[in-house]
Formats: sequence, structure tokens, C-alpha cells
Amino acid sequence: MLSLNEGKLLVELARHSIKTYFSGKNLNLENVREFSNKQGVFVTLHKYGNLRGCIGYPEPALQLYKAIVQAARAAAFQDPRFAPLQENELDEVDVEISVLTVPKLIEVKEPKEYLDKIKIGEDGLIIRAGFASGLLLPQVFPQYDATPKQALEMTCQKAGLGRDAWKDLDNKIYTFQAQIFAEEEPNGNIVEGKSD
Repeated sequence: MLSLNEGKLLVELARHSIKTYFSGKNLNLENVREFSNKQGVFVTLHKYGNLRGCIGYPEPALQLYKAIVQAARAAAFQDPRFAPLQENELDEVDVEISVLTVPKLIEVKEPKEYLDKIKIGEDGLIIRAGFASGLLLPQVFPQYDATPKQALEMTCQKAGLGRDAWKDLDNKIYTFQAQIFAEEEPNGNIVEGKSD
């Protein structure tokens, strides 16, 4: 688990990663090299309460500080759902990071067992079906008052699959948890907890 001070450092790193992309200045990584463990992470940007970009790494493929730099810049400039962030928007955007646990396969004998194994508000979900995959972070489901069944359907839709794809046991479903740190407002106070 990360402390609040560590979380603040990592949110600031995400913001500076975007800022230095605009300015062309080198990113100072001296005070974050300690975050060298490989961990999955997502960086989410909101503008006036609306999603403005979200990209990350579900698996622990990169050292955490490197994953945050790359995910922050990708969320700002490469999320295909949005136009690239403009420099004048940076002060209108708040930054959130979700540091993930390693995804764990939910093992079931029949699909209805999934409904008892998913904790809304704690678990994020991943579905993998052939070449398709979809991921939703734990903080997404409470925003929609989703039941476990609805959470599964939303994750299937995120993967571009039919809503009932979770009922096909050839498709694999994983849970993971996240420790979330977020700015309360652009450039503002950084807190730990679920975003609303």
C-alpha cells in the first residue's frame, strides 16, 4: 500500500509528465525512482467532472514511475475517444491515478457464480475473449449504482462484446483492486479515495 504522501508524488508526476510534454523540458525523475516495483496503473483525466482521457496498464509490465509517465501522456494525447489535450486545457483538468493489484482470474463452474464473487466498490473487472478485452476500474461501477450483473455487462460492452459474453465460460473474467489518488480540483489538493 502507498502512503498519501507517496500518492501525492505520483499524481504530481502524472501532471508534470503532461506539462513537460508541452514544454519540451526534461522530466525530473529523481524523487520518484524509488517507485521501481512493476505495477499496473491507470491515469484518468477529468475536465469539469467529465472524463477527458483514461489509459493505463492492467498488468505489472513497467516500473510504476515509468508506467505513470507513459499512461499520463497517453491519457492526454492518445485516448482514441478524445481529441489530444491542448495546453490551455491543462489548468482545467484534474488528474487521478489508480495503482492496481495484479488481476486475478475468477474461477467458476457456471456463470451465475460470478455474481457472488464480485464486490462493487472494491473490484475492477477485466474480460478477455479471444483478441477482445475490456477493463473497467473499480470506481466506475458505483457511479452507475451497478449490480454485479450490470458490472459484467458494462465490462463486456467495453470490450466490444455482447452484454451476455460473460456467460460464455470460454471468456475469462478477472478482478483487481485499485488504490486511488486524485486532485480535488485542477492543480488542487490531492486525496486518497474513490472519485465520484
